Amino acid sequence: MELQAVARSYARWAPVYDRTFGAVTNVGRRRATALLSELGGSVLEVGVGTGLALRHYGPGVTVTGVDYSEEMLAKARAKVAEEDLRNVVALHRMDARQLDFADDSFDHVACMHVISVVPEPERVMAEIARVVRPGGTVVIVNHFQRDRGALAVAERLAAPLADLLGWHSDFDKARVLGAVGLEVVEERVLPPMGMMTLLRMVKVG
Repeated sequence: MELQAVARSYARWAPVYDRTFGAVTNVGRRRATALLSELGGSVLEVGVGTGLALRHYGPGVTVTGVDYSEEMLAKARAKVAEEDLRNVVALHRMDARQLDFADDSFDHVACMHVISVVPEPERVMAEIARVVRPGGTVVIVNHFQRDRGALAVAERLAAPLADLLGWHSDFDKARVLGAVGLEVVEERVLPPMGMMTLLRMVKVG
């Protein structure tokens, strides 16, 4: 997807996102934030969207969020203010392919339901690997294409609608596994219906 197509799609989704796609993806969001809250430290959330995950981070982490959609960020900022989320230290509009942070800036990075949306996901993964410190954790939660079954057929049929839907239904998991320095240490299939997968990676070296 082109960046402007992403921006248009999420401008359309912003008013209803929390009650639709946001509700479907809640389990992965809770699992990811629980894992990172247990680890503690500084977290960068890439693709923070409307801020649905922000309230679930524990007090032992500080959170910086980035997103390209100004409409989504406006809703995230409203949540931070309304719920007095003091561990959210900053929310920035930013292209995830070129993060405006120094190398090794964060203890951990979260990227939830985003990597199949962004243009050039390999570049985004490279940037994530760059800004997380050695030994830090990267948590990816996303839908990945299936190899067989009725849902695999549905994913292929929906693939041409990516610009309208705002995500790629046939996204190949291999596209997130090649980032230099990131090693997968856990893979977990999540509900509903095993549609989502949580990948926990560690930066080595």
